[in-house]
Amino acid sequence: MFETAKISIGDKTEFYKELNDYLTGLLEGETDWLAGMANASSLLFLMLEDINWAGFYLLRGGGLVLGPFQGKPACVRIGMGKGVCGTAAETREIQVVEDVEQFPGHIACDAASRSEIVVPIIKDDNLIGVMDIDSPIRGRFTKEDAQGLETFVSILSDCLLWPDEFK
Repeated sequence: MFETAKISIGDKTEFYKELNDYLTGLLEGETDWLAGMANASSLLFLMLEDINWAGFYLLRGGGLVLGPFQGKPACVRIGMGKGVCGTAAETREIQVVEDVEQFPGHIACDAASRSEIVVPIIKDDNLIGVMDIDSPIRGRFTKEDAQGLETFVSILSDCLLWPDEFK
């Protein structure tokens, strides 16, 4: 069975190196996209400090549909260009939002969320979906978080086999 230990977040570069090593270990020998995303959302929720939601939205039918996650129940569908997730999907750029109340069109699935980071998942130039992480702390996410989580998503994208519906 896979064991995790809380990683010190004092040095974010080292933290994300260890987190991404954990993810690589979790995915070793497993290519099923659903199982991989489920374990990845659990890993994020367990290891990241000061977050209240971690999970995925997948591109389906021209919009985003809720995928594996950890946290309170969430919005099921998000349109392209809508909220932070839809913006990240449409622009294919990481969105780091210090204060969600200042983000035009923010979709509040959990009223406790104050900051958010969303990383697009892209494989062979195809948008698969986005990874979304929320925090009840304003300004929780930094450039270092964006870099570490971009690598996290790259590991997922490279290791998992995506069904044709995502291609």
